[in-house]
Amino acid sequence: MTNVTLNNGISMPQLGFGVYQIENSDEAVNSVKAALANGYRHIDTAAAYMNEREVGQAIKASGVPREEIFVTTKLWVQDVGYENTKKAFEKSLQRLDLDYIDLYLIHQPYGDVHGSWKAMEELYKDGKIKAIGVSNFSEDRLMDLIAFNEITPAVNQIEVNVFHQRDDLDQFNKSQGVYTEAWAPFAEGRNNLFENEVLIEIGEKYNKSVAQVISRWLVQRDIIVLAKSVKEERIRQNIDVFDFELTDEDMKRITDLNTDQSQFFDHKDPERIKNISNVKFDI
Repeated sequence: MTNVTLNNGISMPQLGFGVYQIENSDEAVNSVKAALANGYRHIDTAAAYMNEREVGQAIKASGVPREEIFVTTKLWVQDVGYENTKKAFEKSLQRLDLDYIDLYLIHQPYGDVHGSWKAMEELYKDGKIKAIGVSNFSEDRLMDLIAFNEITPAVNQIEVNVFHQRDDLDQFNKSQGVYTEAWAPFAEGRNNLFENEVLIEIGEKYNKSVAQVISRWLVQRDIIVLAKSVKEERIRQNIDVFDFELTDEDMKRITDLNTDQSQFFDHKDPERIKNISNVKFDI
């Protein structure tokens, strides 16, 4: 496992285990336990994923010392604003049953994100959060937050996959000292990702799966990667990406797969923003 150093000096494992859409309680606990047993030390959850409690239970049951595990969770849109953020953070902390969070992100770039950021800056200074960041922020939204606040986000977690490679946003993030973190790097298998001939051919050269090739491609781009599975064999396989290196030719062939099209949705779409504003969770 390699680590990256965030802009405040905090070390973060470059490959993490994501728990989005793992909503069954037993499955969530068992998946996180399996991830920790197989060497993952970075777990990514969110209030909106409805499994923070299970993540905390798995961490407690794992036997891995808390200080060895990097835990990320996120603030949902219903809780943006200064006071709401303080309350939402405490609820996440209680559900996770932890004394601190390693990385706390604003989940969506909507609503009173400046009020939320002020609250997060205070929580960071109080030592309750080791690093603060954002998710799904475009260049303009990120600069707006940086320009009008004291602390620059450590991470911008965004969609990155072989069909939507986000090189411009990644370069902008890096220019501001912000690490790019890829959610859904396997695009949830969309666009026949796992049957892609280029990725299969590259994988065969190294005796690696398509998923391993993609994770390695992102690692070599100096991007933080989130891999997700509920099957222990895949969980074990997905972390095994640090014993080979893609050539420049391999990297170029993967670059050529880019379509610059999201495999999910456009975060700048007005109808999408309106719909997200109405998504409420019992958290």
